[in-house]
Amino acid sequence: MPQVFFRFYAELNDLLPAEKRQLTFAQSFKDRVTVKHLIESLGVPHAEVDLILIDGRPVGFDHIVAEGERISVYPVFESMDVGEVSRLRPRPLRESRFVLDTHLGQLASYLRLLGFDTLYRNDFEDPELARISQAEKRILLTKDRGVLKRKIVTHGYVVRETEPARQLVEVVDRFDLRVQFRPFTRCLRCNGLIESVDKAAVVDQLPADTRRYYDEFRRCASCGQVYWQGSHYQRMVAFLRQTLGLKVG
Repeated sequence: MPQVFFRFYAELNDLLPAEKRQLTFAQSFKDRVTVKHLIESLGVPHAEVDLILIDGRPVGFDHIVAEGERISVYPVFESMDVGEVSRLRPRPLRESRFVLDTHLGQLASYLRLLGFDTLYRNDFEDPELARISQAEKRILLTKDRGVLKRKIVTHGYVVRETEPARQLVEVVDRFDLRVQFRPFTRCLRCNGLIESVDKAAVVDQLPADTRRYYDEFRRCASCGQVYWQGSHYQRMVAFLRQTLGLKVG
């Protein structure tokens, strides 16, 4: 049976079986098969791949592999330009927007806390996630690599960490998001934008102690949720400082 020789780079190795990580390995194939099919058969979704070199030259996902070829596979370069000739996907999303699968609800709240436009529902099905990602040019974050193998998905990432705070650090670092932080500008409940509002306009919605001790308020333009800098706000500030070293508050 004919073989090719693969080498995956950087975080793509996380998605490979342990015995194939960080090394060149042989992979057998039958009949006519594309390099995309072979890559995904190894567990790496095409949405995480941005550059394929075969014997040193860039190729597309539709390349038909031939016996003996040496295939180097590189991850998505969100924060650097690798040239128009070699890229396999559209330009990086400079204004990062996200849609998250059902397993990542707390991560969705954290991304909203940092000001990122983040869609999340606990009943999103895979076809809808893929459609939203493609139609709205959103990065699809998921724990299920299968959804990233759908052809229409071009921007996606399998979140490796399991604890939400560590997931946040992983995504921030993976997509070089620190320069885009705008904390406390989005509603944690619905993802709407938050705007300043006069106390008189929301006074009927406030607990008695809040009316007494606070005078500055913000309100979600979409769902009407009211925010003020109480104890919950202070806990969120402490979380951002501890988790990301962010100077806020």
